[in-house]
Amino acid sequence: MRIVNQPVGPLQPEITRRKKAGPEDFIAKEDYVSRDFARLEQQRLWPRTWQMACREEEIPKVGDYVTYDVLDESVIVVRTAPDRIAAYHNACQHRGRRLTEGCGHVARLLCRFHGWSWKLDGTIAHVVDRDNWDGSLKDEDIALPKVRVDSWGGWVFICMSDETEPLLDFLAPIPDVFRNYPFEKMRYRWYKSTGIACNWKTALEAFNEGYHVQTTHRQLLPVHDDEALAHAEGRHGSYQLAPGRISLGERSPRLASTKIDYRRNVRDFILMLEEDLKASIPPHMAELTQRLLDELPEEASLLDVMMKYGQIAFEAAQDRGIPFPMLTPEEIARAGADWHLFPNMVFLPSPDAMLAYRARPDRNDPERCIFEVYSLVLYPEGEAPPLERQVFGDWRDHDAWGLILEQDFENMTEVQRGMRSMGFTGSRTNPVQERSVSNFHRALRDFIGA
Repeated sequence: MRIVNQPVGPLQPEITRRKKAGPEDFIAKEDYVSRDFARLEQQRLWPRTWQMACREEEIPKVGDYVTYDVLDESVIVVRTAPDRIAAYHNACQHRGRRLTEGCGHVARLLCRFHGWSWKLDGTIAHVVDRDNWDGSLKDEDIALPKVRVDSWGGWVFICMSDETEPLLDFLAPIPDVFRNYPFEKMRYRWYKSTGIACNWKTALEAFNEGYHVQTTHRQLLPVHDDEALAHAEGRHGSYQLAPGRISLGERSPRLASTKIDYRRNVRDFILMLEEDLKASIPPHMAELTQRLLDELPEEASLLDVMMKYGQIAFEAAQDRGIPFPMLTPEEIARAGADWHLFPNMVFLPSPDAMLAYRARPDRNDPERCIFEVYSLVLYPEGEAPPLERQVFGDWRDHDAWGLILEQDFENMTEVQRGMRSMGFTGSRTNPVQERSVSNFHRALRDFIGA
């Protein structure tokens, strides 16, 4: 990865700690509980947006496929050549039966109702007793309808509308901000999917603002500066610290001032991430953080500690043959701590690992969703673990989420329950620290014309 000497992407978003709330900082409860609002989303949002369907690593071989479902729509994403991926509406052109579910490998796409089949390029391969149609059944009429497909950062995106802008324009400014981050080389460390009793937006919003850390994740405050300032980034959102601030290893300003051993703070935060989340850092880094205490003096500044941590991470990556990126301080600052990729994906980036989320609405209930959490890591070539998809009907069916995610899941379900109260009319978002939430709803309403 080459060294970049200039700041990347557009100018740093405006940093402010004071801002009067505007009309956009009130979100009516109906956006989360109303079936009418959910129908508008079904008609005007999901068919017209680019949505992450899978990672390229999930379909490495020709014939590998993943089925992406959102409400009543289903899309087959399939590798048709070593360097080509296609997507089709998942409906037999004879009687409408779905051709695939889940993921797998096929030589042809087969309908299990009457035996019609299609080649991987979407053209018809076989119609049982085709002569019954006496020549009136045309190949072009029964080819699988194509869905737009493109990729960025190792993710495969689909869009069901021909009118939506190209993927990179839709994602802007994110591809520019992360152009030197090796997302496409990261691989799954783990993947979990669960049903949760809340609207899909309630789920996402638990992860695209840092305002809740001071109460929900109070255990982080001694080793984490939680004052994250949110920003509108086009239709997307992000949050990051003011210039000159470092989050990892700093003590929250909400706590009483005390002398800090930054070596221990950074070490303890890294160990907490590994023990509690098994995400956001490569697994080998937890065991190497003791070097901070062994090789730095007790009075080392936080900047000194972070530079040492970066050195350790780079050396460890070189020793293991991991493609560690060379990034400038400007790039790392611009990347921030958290990005909400409109409409339904959130990721927390770092140079060599990532924690990410995706939420999709339940088909039958606007107050339930399918929520996916996964960890990505830079591994040595060929050493990534095999992908194991863990799927749970409800988040309480699994007892190994870790404290941080359990705290968030508790909030999500209780927020949704509280929204039903006749004493609640809508959310009053913090105009500084929850600006990304307000911006999300502005973009959402633009899409659905509400």
